[in-house]
Amino acid sequence: MTMSMTPREIVHELNRHIIGQDDAKRAVAIALRNRWRRMQLPEELRVEVTPKNILMIGPTGVGKT
Repeated sequence: MTMSMTPREIVHELNRHIIGQDDAKRAVAIALRNRWRRMQLPEELRVEVTPKNILMIGPTGVGKT
């Protein structure tokens, strides 16, 4: 997976390994892309853009990691 991928392309790659969980895959893809884009900003701008976090909840064994 390269970071030049769009969220849609990231979801497509995740679909190769994960069945279902469409909303979660979409959220992770967007967060991953946004995190990468933030890291591309100059340092003086990067401190002004707060990264978003994702809290994944569910019972043991459902694949949160």
